[in-house]
Amino acid sequence: MLDSPSHSSSSRLLDVNKESHITRESHLKGNHTLHDGSKSQTSRHHSRRKVIIGLVAVAVIAIFLVVFLPVFFIVIRKNDSRRTGGSGVPNPNSPSGAITGGDGSIIKLDNGTTFTYRNPFGGFWVQDPGDPFNNNARPNSWTPPLNSRWQWGKDRVYGVNLGGLFVLEPFITPSLFQQYPDAKDEYTLSQAMAADQTNGGLNQLENHYNTFITEQDIAEIAGAGLNFLRIPLAFWAIETWEDEPYLAKTSWKYFLRVLGWARKYGLRVCLDLHAVPGSQNGFNHSGKLSPVNFLAGNMGLANAQRTLYYLRVITEFISQPEYQELIPIFGIVNEALVGTIGVDSITSFYLEAHNLIRNITGSGEGNGPYIAIHDGFQPQTMWYNFLQGSDRIILDQHPYFSFGGPQTAPIGVVGDQGIPGGQWPLTACNVWGPTTNTTRANFGVMIAGEFSASPNDCGFWLLGVGSQSSNPVCPEFDAWETYNDTMKQGIQNFVSASMDAFGDWFFWTWKIGPTEAGRIETPLWSYQLGLKNGWISKDPRSASGLCASIGSQTENFNNSYQPWQTGTPSSIPASSTSSFPWPPTTISGAGVSINLLPTYTDTAPIITLPPATFTAAPSSITAPANGWFNMQDTEGGITTVDGCPYPSEYDGIFSVVPTAPCTGPVSAPSSVI
Repeated sequence: MLDSPSHSSSSRLLDVNKESHITRESHLKGNHTLHDGSKSQTSRHHSRRKVIIGLVAVAVIAIFLVVFLPVFFIVIRKNDSRRTGGSGVPNPNSPSGAITGGDGSIIKLDNGTTFTYRNPFGGFWVQDPGDPFNNNARPNSWTPPLNSRWQWGKDRVYGVNLGGLFVLEPFITPSLFQQYPDAKDEYTLSQAMAADQTNGGLNQLENHYNTFITEQDIAEIAGAGLNFLRIPLAFWAIETWEDEPYLAKTSWKYFLRVLGWARKYGLRVCLDLHAVPGSQNGFNHSGKLSPVNFLAGNMGLANAQRTLYYLRVITEFISQPEYQELIPIFGIVNEALVGTIGVDSITSFYLEAHNLIRNITGSGEGNGPYIAIHDGFQPQTMWYNFLQGSDRIILDQHPYFSFGGPQTAPIGVVGDQGIPGGQWPLTACNVWGPTTNTTRANFGVMIAGEFSASPNDCGFWLLGVGSQSSNPVCPEFDAWETYNDTMKQGIQNFVSASMDAFGDWFFWTWKIGPTEAGRIETPLWSYQLGLKNGWISKDPRSASGLCASIGSQTENFNNSYQPWQTGTPSSIPASSTSSFPWPPTTISGAGVSINLLPTYTDTAPIITLPPATFTAAPSSITAPANGWFNMQDTEGGITTVDGCPYPSEYDGIFSVVPTAPCTGPVSAPSSVI
């Protein structure tokens, strides 16, 4: 609950009224006299009546003062925009014009419909149209409001991803892909949509951005006891280049809208750059199913240069004071395939990205976001002692059993530990708990940026368009409408065990869309569906201690991080910086030496991401958010070198193999006079 002057005022008012009542009562008793015996009995009778009436009145007043006034000052007055010390601008998204409210308050959406905000955990929303960067909101009683410091090791991340919103995946939004049978990824889907002008062309994607996740979704996330969003974003939110078919710059507008909702409901954001030029892993959620051409292949260096530029542009935006508290984590490249790229090359890139970001933000707590890097599907021991002395780097793991081969063990049965879930709850605890805690001790802050409620690969198009698992248990796992209580509790125990093992986590994902048939066919990847149907707990805190209760021997991390890991300025030893130069000394899979690879030049105008606009707020509040934090950062933007040939960013195939570095057109020699 908000601490406000109103609360202390009500206490003082209560004391004053009590004192006034005692004074008046003493005055009446001191002046009461009896004139004769006959009148005395009558007087005593009347006196008793007066005393009783007085006592009743006192009781009523006391109840009013003790009960109603605190409610009035703490709740009603707090929720009244005219009395809160806010901007005084009525809130059009509240029927009463209030700028804040808690459980049971009514929210009006932009389309005029309303819904009731449900939050049994003490959370409250804040939305002041005249002060749009207000960070007073709080999602629940155990999470600090946005305007207070987040403490790693004390505060726990209970988060969900908004997967499939700005970076499409077939199993999350299957109906979009079913309309275009040849589409396998967002690249080919965009091409197919662009050719289909009858049905809206590429603008169909904007309709998806506008409708797939709504304000009510964000309110439900806060009301579910969660406190973080992880939002995947693609490079085409910033710009596209020639021959890239993606819908350019449009998702940024809707990303800003989601940021506004997150701020309103007190949810912090991990911004994740999910798709980079050339594809960092070759998966469909990198934009295009293709060979890895980020830090690999003939276009690997050029695509990495371009990615660094986009990291720079995003960092400049989210490091502005208006967004810094809202977005405390920046995941810089999702699931880079380190097995293909190579450890040394990815380390060189991460060191360069770290230095680039900290040169913009400065170092130490409060100076820009934490930098999240993915473990690259490598053993976590590889990351122990990684770039010691670096400024606030988080290691992100994405632990799934689903893609480790056929998993046929049942979950809707009672296991050896005496609880539903079969082998899966204890397996989650034993496989993920020890490695997570050991990595925290040897690396630093760690999150599980993705995990699901499914221990197998069941679900419609989970494995890609047209691919279905042959696992014999899938019919049982996919038939969510007919789960019995043991099945639901078994899944819930598996999910809770996973949460307990991770400590800080983001479920993948909040919502799964239906197929064209109108049914959700990948149910165990939807937090929303599990929450509504009973296989995900309504209180994420209930997961705490489950692993210990079923006999897992995981030794808990003591929640004590090294000072440099959480924001005490330090420096990376020279041995690390000299061992990992930028550019790296080699690029895996390249057909020529690194000095012959295509590169870009920094001679283009800088891209500045546009901030949100607010019609009711004074310019003195909104003008500082201009998209660029550090005005000393004036280097140009990335572009091609005039006259140099470039192969496709996604395949890197040379039409003519270069034999000398291309630096552009050769200038004609000056004439001799």
